[in-house]
Amino acid sequence: MHRPRVAVNCAASIDGKLSSAARKGIMLSSPEDAVRVMRLRGSCDAIAVGVNTVIADDPRLTVRGTGGKKRPLRVVFDSAGRIPPHSRVLDGTAETVVFTCKGSGLSLDSAKVITCGQGRVDLRRALAHLYRMGVRSLLVEGGGELIFSFLSLDLVDSLTVYTSPIVIGGRASPTIADGPGFRRSSSFRQFRLVNLRRLGEGFVATYVPMRRERSRTPDK
Repeated sequence: MHRPRVAVNCAASIDGKLSSAARKGIMLSSPEDAVRVMRLRGSCDAIAVGVNTVIADDPRLTVRGTGGKKRPLRVVFDSAGRIPPHSRVLDGTAETVVFTCKGSGLSLDSAKVITCGQGRVDLRRALAHLYRMGVRSLLVEGGGELIFSFLSLDLVDSLTVYTSPIVIGGRASPTIADGPGFRRSSSFRQFRLVNLRRLGEGFVATYVPMRRERSRTPDK
């Protein structure tokens, strides 16, 4: 099955948190990393987040201040149809697709709603649909539940993390990979570091999955 190349990019604290336990947006990227993220967005065909990120951070998912593609497709994964109708991702400044599940009852005038799965969005089917729409590169920016879902299905082709020089702490604070987690060490996902550099007071590291070298790479 053809699918886009999936790149996960996120910013986290030293202890791997995406935000505080209150799940409100925290600026973790440095100004230098913010420029990097805009360039990365501009190089991709589509940018994706989960609905929890939309509710907590209300992102626009647009490209600002740099060259490259100015209007990548915006993608939201929303199994239960919870996206607020006045979210900035629905502001019409770029095309938006919302993947939801059968029975969610989601209907939006400002976005294309695609039913893909029952109970939980079928990510493989959603990626295949995006590929048919012409998407060859998908940037996944969070949150932790969505990132874990992509990891658990071996759908991540690269993982980039900007580590901010702060500690957030808290058992309830979301992490890079939330969800049920991998229960056995044999199921842990292993990555290989391919790039590491300092940006501002933090650093950015890029990894590729070890198993990717033994499996079929996605079509480009």
